[in-house]
Amino acid sequence: MKPGKLLIGATVLALNVGAGGAMGQEPKGTAVASFKSSVDMVRVAAVVRDHKGRFVQDLTAHDFEILDGGQKRAIADFRPDIAGISVAVLFDVSGSMEGHMPNAREAATHVLSWMDTTRDEAAVFTFDTHLDERTPFTTGLRTLPETLSGVVPFGETSLHDAIAATARKVGGREGRRRAVIVLTDGNDTSSRLKPSQVSAIASEIDVPVYIFGIVPSIDNPTGDSSTQLIERSPFAGPLSDLAAWTGGHVFVASTPGQRSIAARQIIDELRHQYLIAFPSSGNPGWHPLEVRARNKDLTVRARSGYMAGQTNPTSN
Repeated sequence: MKPGKLLIGATVLALNVGAGGAMGQEPKGTAVASFKSSVDMVRVAAVVRDHKGRFVQDLTAHDFEILDGGQKRAIADFRPDIAGISVAVLFDVSGSMEGHMPNAREAATHVLSWMDTTRDEAAVFTFDTHLDERTPFTTGLRTLPETLSGVVPFGETSLHDAIAATARKVGGREGRRRAVIVLTDGNDTSSRLKPSQVSAIASEIDVPVYIFGIVPSIDNPTGDSSTQLIERSPFAGPLSDLAAWTGGHVFVASTPGQRSIAARQIIDELRHQYLIAFPSSGNPGWHPLEVRARNKDLTVRARSGYMAGQTNPTSN
């Protein structure tokens, strides 16, 4: 899989800039012992698009190749069928989000509106320097908790730590396609973990992280009225790498239309994942992964690797 680049659609802006963690490279900081796990069968969720960016369906296991540390691995299980989705919606409620919460709630409501009430589940979390569960995983969740309306953004931001903790919670939701959707302005002021460490954690348990940037147009690095250079945006560089390494993506939305379309794109992407499993090599340590299509005209996005030979993480 090739490193991402800046993608500008007609009305929604998807940012994947400076993905220095291209497939086959190890995210720095993977030596976080408490999150390493022993893996006998490695599960990978993969999204495939054609050269026009359209989802590609009806592929079989034969259409894919798995490279584990550069070595080909045989696919042991392949599931193209549409399963339910398990999503953790993670709100940044730190001080820098003052004035942005209505837009964040609107974006999250769009996410919930695209989910299937009979088979999809969602949970709602908030964070500043601490992670709080507002709504547990609930099938058919359509509305945000009333407590969110009264939240006053305050304090510092532990964005990276909150993503890691939430990814572990979603990682325990078996039988569905899982993801963390983070509603944030992209700033982090007090995390212990670096983005590269978080990407290793989420990637290792196969939970894609989608960063949903909630910023005004003047701070949207891909907008015509922006005063923000792309390379200086908090959504570029390490944060973009974090999403890309996990198989997720960065969306920056500044208008109601952009937020609606971005929400639908995220859920559509989860719906079109192929679930692939292969046996681990068993060698301890970080294993870089590359998932690719035999058809060179197709692009595959999946997590960047897995950790083998350690004990399973305990959920917080």
